[in-house]
Amino acid sequence: MSNLYQLQGRTAIVTGGSSGIGLACVEQLLEAGAAVAFCGRDQQRLDSAEARLRERFPEARLLAQVCDVLDSQSVQAFAAASLAALGPAQVLINNAGQGRVSTFADTTDEAWSEELQLKFFSVIYPVRAFLPQLQGQAGASIVCVNSLLASQPEPHMVATSAARAGLKNLVRSMATEFAEQGIRVNGILIGLVESGQWRRRFEAREERGLDWSQWTAQLAQRKHIPLGRLGLPKEAAQAILFLASPLSAYTTGSHIDVSGGLSRHA
Repeated sequence: MSNLYQLQGRTAIVTGGSSGIGLACVEQLLEAGAAVAFCGRDQQRLDSAEARLRERFPEARLLAQVCDVLDSQSVQAFAAASLAALGPAQVLINNAGQGRVSTFADTTDEAWSEELQLKFFSVIYPVRAFLPQLQGQAGASIVCVNSLLASQPEPHMVATSAARAGLKNLVRSMATEFAEQGIRVNGILIGLVESGQWRRRFEAREERGLDWSQWTAQLAQRKHIPLGRLGLPKEAAQAILFLASPLSAYTTGSHIDVSGGLSRHA
């Protein structure tokens, strides 16, 4: 895969990179020959991910740092550390935040504020911090991990759906503004992807006779996913790397749907 994405020698940044889609991105970026700086909030999980990556990629140029993407000073410190260790970034992948289950009636003011803060500033702060590095870099790109909820809202996830729609609009706005600087901005819209959250729900399942594949197949059927299964983190990561790479050099302000056919919007 090293030649596929044409990312050899480039420096990529991944937020929320210690697990799930973020970690899959780090792995594939390293396979493609990129230098990677990734961050997460949990020191133990970050250390574990870094140890596994260094064992698998002993020659890799890699930086792992604890960072809270909702703390602007923490993000600025991460940007400074990655610049010193790996040089200026050409790729920024924004990947942070889970969904909040709530309806309009039971979403408090505090919950609304928390959800909007997370979905917007987990992108705003990293973009602000890394934009000076991206400017002037040939083929610079930003990719934001978003949800199908941005285009296909669910009433039981009202706050997350609204915030995700706002992020989709923000991607388009940044793409237009940054185009003259040679920086492309795109995103992906994920459906149901295997994650720690789904694993915890599986462990708490009532149907104890079902294994993981059977349980997720039933879940996919209930959710009307045409492909009949949950997505894999690496499948989302492959779409992200495409958007981050020169393979998508004429694409900006766009989103790739990675939902297994769950999407019903045009």
